[in-house]
Amino acid sequence: MFNLVKAPKLPPQLKWKYAGEPELLMWAIRARNYNTFVANSMFAFMQLVITGVAFIIFSNHSSNDSFTVRFLIALGFHIFLSLTVLGMTHQRMNFAYRLTRSGVEYCKWKDFPKWALVTLKWMTGIVAIIFIFMATIDPSFLLGALVGPGGMTLTYLSMANSKSYQASQTEYHHHFLRWSHLTKLTIATNRDMVEVDYSIPRPGNRRTTWSLYVFFKRQEKDRIVTTFKKHLLPSAPSVTGKVDVLN
Repeated sequence: MFNLVKAPKLPPQLKWKYAGEPELLMWAIRARNYNTFVANSMFAFMQLVITGVAFIIFSNHSSNDSFTVRFLIALGFHIFLSLTVLGMTHQRMNFAYRLTRSGVEYCKWKDFPKWALVTLKWMTGIVAIIFIFMATIDPSFLLGALVGPGGMTLTYLSMANSKSYQASQTEYHHHFLRWSHLTKLTIATNRDMVEVDYSIPRPGNRRTTWSLYVFFKRQEKDRIVTTFKKHLLPSAPSVTGKVDVLN
């Protein structure tokens, strides 16, 4: 079987805080850390739009072309835009987890999506060719060729040369939680993950409470869940249920 979703390489700036302690478990994974229902709904809506546009291209293409040529052009347009939209709505974040006797150490990061620049560059060229071709049928399409691909070219140049934009699209976070900070374990029934509630004491008799999402491959579920249950405090319950990722 082909493993199309490979584990990410750890970022060079990652230095495990408890690297000197033997690890109980350690793994890295790419996961969708957001509400998948919303993402799937957006992709389904865009599929309807793309299919409609592809049908228009198929129907309005030159009658001198055969059915096969018109079908392949419309199909190529549909596949290209579908893959582009899929990359936007179903992005994955990189995660690395390391469990030791002291607690749970984890890192999440997102590299600058260079594929977006490549996609935009190719899309600009393809759209330009389509508009120029349509202009041979109707000269009014020349204006669209200037506005559409021209604007996309400016967007590509601004993205490729803007360090501030690239920095805004890059994330890196490194955290550590002691086992004593974990207050509840929820084993998800709808995704390959567990949600861990935690509460950290702060100065001034305050506490920080939130949830940690731990993603893993399905075949690792039993081993990871067992490890968490073994090291949680007796007062921390373990339950099974649906988990809604709110990030």
